[in-house]
Amino acid sequence: MSTATASSRNGRTSGQRLSRWLSTNAIRIYAVIGFAYLFVPVAYTFAYSFNNSGKSNLNWRGFTLEKWSNPCGAPDVCTALGNSLKIGLIATVVATVLGTMIAFALARHRFRGRTATNLTIFLPMATPEVVLGASLLALFLNAGINPGFWTIVIAHVMFCISFVVVTVKARLAGLDPRLEQAAMDLYANEAQTFRRVTLPLVAPGIMAGALLAFSLSFDDFIITNFNSGDVNTFPKFVWVSSLRGIPAQANVIASAMFFIALFTVLFAQLVAGRRRKAT
Repeated sequence: MSTATASSRNGRTSGQRLSRWLSTNAIRIYAVIGFAYLFVPVAYTFAYSFNNSGKSNLNWRGFTLEKWSNPCGAPDVCTALGNSLKIGLIATVVATVLGTMIAFALARHRFRGRTATNLTIFLPMATPEVVLGASLLALFLNAGINPGFWTIVIAHVMFCISFVVVTVKARLAGLDPRLEQAAMDLYANEAQTFRRVTLPLVAPGIMAGALLAFSLSFDDFIITNFNSGDVNTFPKFVWVSSLRGIPAQANVIASAMFFIALFTVLFAQLVAGRRRKAT
């Protein structure tokens, strides 16, 4: 009887210890599962960029550095990449300029139609991309414009502006207006105050909006597929290639873009950390 009681107590103690350990480390466990879910496809892409494959990259055939030494070896892959980069850069510059001005207008001024403007800004973010792509295509065709490079740029600017506005507006909402008032009390005019006080303080939000706009433009497939015509972009190239096996060069380019974005974020965090320590 005493042996059974001791075993029961030991079982309850072990269960309590396990329950306490799970409750203490639950967030860590969820984080590991979440990161594994996110990074396993990235790791697969990176690993298969070293695959010694031919036209198809579906099966592992050995390790090689050939694809990294010649990332343009697959037909049209660098042409598609160049188109995506050019479209992304143009759309980012235009969307960042327009989105920043709209964010300043919405955050700093009261005018008739302000609520309607806010609603209009959020519509592209809430509307499914299939609807946006089909609507833009119908608009271009009705206007007699053939889909191509510039229709992609216009479409990307349209949905990237919303994300820039939201990002910059959030930065403006956290800006202390007393800093601008102090600058003007020290005899700075409005242009000097904006250039030397407001713009440096809002610059991180503008940069974040620009990076977000570029990543969305470079990554977009659905709207691009509707409005691209014969112009091939990198996401379209990957989709078409997936029917017969994505070439390893596409994995090389995707891996390089991922690491460039990762190092950019880490560098920005490092610079921000040093500035906080300096202040």
